[in-house]
Amino acid sequence: MDILDDILDTLNMKGVFYFRTDFSPPWGVKVPQLEQTARFHLVVEGTCYIQFPSGDSAYLNAGDLVLIPHGATHSISCTPETPICDLETALTTAGYKNDGVLVVGDGDPTATTQLICGHFSFRKDADHPLLRALPDHMLVTASDRARNQWLDETLRLVVRCVFAENLGGVTTVTRLSEIVFIELLRTGVIMNAEFNAVLKAFTDGQIGRALLYIHQNLAEPWTVASLASEVGMSRSRFAERFSDLVGTGPMSYLSDWRLQKALALLDTSRYSVQEVSGQIGYLSPAAFTRAFSGKFGVSPTHYRRNLY
Repeated sequence: MDILDDILDTLNMKGVFYFRTDFSPPWGVKVPQLEQTARFHLVVEGTCYIQFPSGDSAYLNAGDLVLIPHGATHSISCTPETPICDLETALTTAGYKNDGVLVVGDGDPTATTQLICGHFSFRKDADHPLLRALPDHMLVTASDRARNQWLDETLRLVVRCVFAENLGGVTTVTRLSEIVFIELLRTGVIMNAEFNAVLKAFTDGQIGRALLYIHQNLAEPWTVASLASEVGMSRSRFAERFSDLVGTGPMSYLSDWRLQKALALLDTSRYSVQEVSGQIGYLSPAAFTRAFSGKFGVSPTHYRRNLY
């Protein structure tokens, strides 16, 4: 089992392609917050200025990709001084019909900025230390791409597919964008100590194996002592190192991940609540219901009923 694949599959990560843009000065757009998403903008041509709620800002050049992992509001414009309008106003003014190219500005072909915009969505209440550790934003530059050939080639494919506008092109772009997100996580392009610690946990000789045991055998009655024994560490040293890398203790990780698996099973399977509770390691449906309700505020039965 690949732990990262299991995490993203369980959290129901899906790519969503919005549109490509043709912006010419003056233009400035404020993108609203969107929960349970990671937004992205890929600059195909031209330059732009982006500002985040933290006050951080950056200039983006052709080939740069910006990722906003927690779906926070942000603004994109041709210059820092350009007036900003909200995205819905820009869409209405441009007469955009959810198809084709979003055109904003006075139409100067010599100063156009073309972007590919979209996001990655996650199931409601999806959670994992990997997602929590992601920074508020990250920028992938041309030099970053040059050091990661697979990522660079995938981004080039995204651009070709968007501009080709072939039958099924949107589906292809969304699938390729999902690969881009996975590669961003895998390759360590994200320069963030907390995130890289979690990523290191997956490949650590002992903590990585413990995580693999948890993900492969979720129903096992794991304890800190039994996991430590499996990977050849003392109980105290194992608990300390696990917490240092993952950002949470082994039993908290196990409990949280069981409930994330429960969400996925309730969403996508016809297993009864009793069957779900057994598959994820609870000794009784009543214990599972108490844990689920305490975490998500509704019982498993009520959660499933509200899906349909």
